[in-house]
Amino acid sequence: MLISRLATRRTWHATTHVRGRPEEVLAALTDPAACARWSGVAFTLRGHDGPRLITGSRARVTGELVGRSVDFDLSILEADPRRLRLRAIGPVQLAATYLLAPTGDGCQVEAALTIVPAAIPHGGVIAFGTQALLAAGALEQALARLAVEVEGDRRPAAVQYRRSAA
Repeated sequence: MLISRLATRRTWHATTHVRGRPEEVLAALTDPAACARWSGVAFTLRGHDGPRLITGSRARVTGELVGRSVDFDLSILEADPRRLRLRAIGPVQLAATYLLAPTGDGCQVEAALTIVPAAIPHGGVIAFGTQALLAAGALEQALARLAVEVEGDRRPAAVQYRRSAA
């Protein structure tokens, strides 16, 4: 199928400034209720009972990507005030890294999201559709909502965008 061949490993990058300390940004990145507000993807988290995702946390995530119900096995590889790294394996593999650097008036957040199609039915279609959403600015929009979540106001954050294939 042509779409399956078009969907290849891609990495998307976005950077924003948040008027909050790295610890506050990490809290918003690892609180499942906050994630539901800023991520832009409706999802349900199962198999995790704590208030935050921490290094070593594992959970099952059910949501919808490009019109299809999908399940992912989520692993938090690292969660500290300098970075959050996670991996989600399902019909596509997602690897996300959020680097948090303190600034004089808050925190710079650099996000990298890698999408890898899985060799399963519809994996290429879901990867291609997800990449199309990212090309349309989904990562930048998520970072803007993250800034709003941390800052507690409705002023949009300035987001810089660059894309690279990895």
